[in-house]
Amino acid sequence: MSTDTSYPYSLEIKPCEKPEGHFTWVIRERGKLLQRSDKPHASEALARRRGEAEIERLLGPGIGGR
Repeated sequence: MSTDTSYPYSLEIKPCEKPEGHFTWVIRERGKLLQRSDKPHASEALARRRGEAEIERLLGPGIGGR
């Protein structure tokens, strides 16, 4: 699953093998791995929110409607 959030970053949400039913996020910058979550999240929606929050942090203040 992939969602382009803000160029040059993209956010991927991936299911975990262990623990089953949990999800992680991966942030890529122009296709190259930049950062990934360090822990599994209980739902896909939670993983997406945490990944999007991290992209907003990377973009800095004044970008993304803040």
